[in-house]
Formats: sequence, structure tokens, C-alpha cells
Amino acid sequence: MKKLALASLLLLAPAAVYLAAKSKTAEPEAQKPAGMPSKEEFETWAKDLETRGIEVSAGLWDMQSGRLMQGWKEDQLLIPASTTKAVTTYAMLRTWKPEFTLDTELWGDLDGDTVKGDLTVKGNGDPFYANQHIWETAETLKKLGVKRITGAIRADQSAFDGQRYGTGWEDTTADVLPPIAPLSVNFNRDEQGKLVGDPSKLAEETIERIFVQDGIEVGHKPGGAAKTARIAVHTSPPLRFLVQDINKFSNNFMVEMLVKRFGNGSWAGGVRRVTEFYRTNFGLGPESMKLTDASGLSKENRLSAKTLAIVLRSAWNDFEVGPEYVASLKVQGGEPFRLKHKDANLARRLRVKSGYLSNARSLTGYLQMPDGKLRVFAVILNGDSKDEDLWAQISKWAN
Repeated sequence: MKKLALASLLLLAPAAVYLAAKSKTAEPEAQKPAGMPSKEEFETWAKDLETRGIEVSAGLWDMQSGRLMQGWKEDQLLIPASTTKAVTTYAMLRTWKPEFTLDTELWGDLDGDTVKGDLTVKGNGDPFYANQHIWETAETLKKLGVKRITGAIRADQSAFDGQRYGTGWEDTTADVLPPIAPLSVNFNRDEQGKLVGDPSKLAEETIERIFVQDGIEVGHKPGGAAKTARIAVHTSPPLRFLVQDINKFSNNFMVEMLVKRFGNGSWAGGVRRVTEFYRTNFGLGPESMKLTDASGLSKENRLSAKTLAIVLRSAWNDFEVGPEYVASLKVQGGEPFRLKHKDANLARRLRVKSGYLSNARSLTGYLQMPDGKLRVFAVILNGDSKDEDLWAQISKWAN
């Protein structure tokens, strides 16, 4: 996408889309809206954190004008943790569009009601291929008349390169690091919910089990097929659905699967495509973002509060994909699952993406003020912080 194309999209909020990027001056105290914490209160909050050895990048901007209302080192690049997903999911939505889907392909030699030899299942990066969808695949085969497979189920992982773990994941807790392969089932977790190290084995065993349960015989007889052709496909849910799961549940596995597909099977290529999207369309270069993965598991990632706010405000003003993006964020007081932070005064007034790693905590989102006006905000804390350190300032801005 060329810069001009996105610029034309954002004409409804011309240069202000960039949050008055050239201006670093917060709104004068004399113009402070009623109820807004004073400049002194805000700076005391930030300075107290820095006294404790915590780095701070934070800011609050007016949604309509893009004007910085309060900011503290809002340009400083820090480790963003899972708020990285707020950046990567918008780039993919904007590029692929919300209706984008991925096909898992079934290849073999179909002769009447029999697949002669092996049935090869080729993955293309569907991050949501789970038991229910495998059963749907079996039903598709049965509608084609398939009753038996004389060979075995084989996983084709050729759509991605051989890198299974993200760059920069070495300093992250191992039990949250999913292996990434283009054919992955049940998020690469076994029936007990534990991560597995061999996605191909899990996929082959799970697909065979469900096919057999659904009435398709798998014979494991030796001898390959004389010829193969694509027999059937299973299509993933649309990207709008996948992004909603990614951002509401902070699903690392799903977003990393998608970014590898975004890079035609290469992690580095996918991340590079994300950063190039922002460089080309927003003028955000290495001084504004440095990414090595899509989920924020890597502590090599760097974003600033200002960069996060630019992305969120631009998404809000993006009629084509903005509604799907905004709907993917958590709604304070409006989710069926319980959110960790509770504040009755913020119920349905706050849509957020949060992030947490050891010594990195972040929150970015949209805030509706009591008078109905909208704000966009971002806070990144690096150091030994606590949830209340972050939420204390959000609550002051909101209430």
C-alpha cells in the first residue's frame, strides 16, 4: 500500500491523525478540562516511578484533534510487552482486510470412495485449526464419498521456514512459548493443555483420531499414491474473528502464526512487512518502533506511548477496518470473562490492550470521559512495577 492511499483514507482527520506529531507541547494548565489531574499530579506520578527505578513513557491525547493533553517521555522507546499486538494486528487488518481467510489443504489420490496411499494435510498458517474444524474437514471428505484412506495422515509443513520459535524469546518463560508451524492443531497443545514440541506429530495423531471417530478408516498400508491432487480444503474463520481472539485473550500463538504467514513463511519477513507498513504509511521509522516478533513476547521489541497512540487513533478513524479493530479490544466491565482490574466508574468507558512481562507492563486504549469526549492513551512501564502503578494514572485521567 502506498502512503498516498492511506493518506486519502485519513482525510477526515488530516495531519491530526499523527497526534500532532511535530508538537510535543502538552495542553496548557489554563486549558485543563474540569476534573483532569493537574500537571503537577501527573508529573509527581511519573517522577515517583522513576525514583523507584521504573522507566516511564506515557501520554493522553484528545481523539478529535490529536492534541497531547498530558505526556511524560511519550517518545521514549521501551519494552511494550503484549501491547505489541495492537500494532501488528492493525497492520495485518489494514493490509489483508477483515474478510481474509486461510485454507488448510488436503492432497491425495482419490479413487471412488478411497484415498489410495497417504492423505497429506498441508497447513497454510490457520491459527484456529482445532478439533471442531478437523471434524468439519472429515465431514467434507465424507460428502465427497470418502470412506477410507489406505495409507496414513501426513503433515505438510512446507509453507513456513524451519524457525519454530521467535527471535528474542530466550529471556521469556518457556511455558508460554508456542512452537509455530503452518499446520498446527489445538494451538499446539495436548489434551491436558500443555504445549507440545512436535506440531506435526500432534497434527497427524489428532486428525487421524477424529477421522476414525467420524467413520473414515485409516489403514497405514505402505505404498504411496501414483498421483496426487487437491481433494478438499478447510477455510479458516475470517481475519476479523481471529484478531478479536488475539487481542481480547492476548493469544501469542495466533498472532505469531499470522505474522509468519504475513511474511510468506518467514518470521523476519512478516515482522519486516509490519514495520515497513508503518514506515511507508505513517512515517514511523526505527526511531519510533523496533520489532522482532508480533506478540510482544520478545524483550527486544521497542515502542513508545506516542507510537501506540498514533496507531490506535488512526485505527479509530479508519472506516474500512477500524470497527473490527476497536471491537477486538477488551471492554472494561463489558466482557463475559473476568478482567483483573475492576473499577465501576470505568464500566464500558474503556477499551484496552494490556501487556505484561517480567519488568515490563503496559496499557493502551480508548477512554470516554464523563462528558462523552474521547481520549486515546498509552502507558509503558519498564522496571519492577505493579498493576496499581499503571491503573492509578488511568483512573485519574478517567474519573
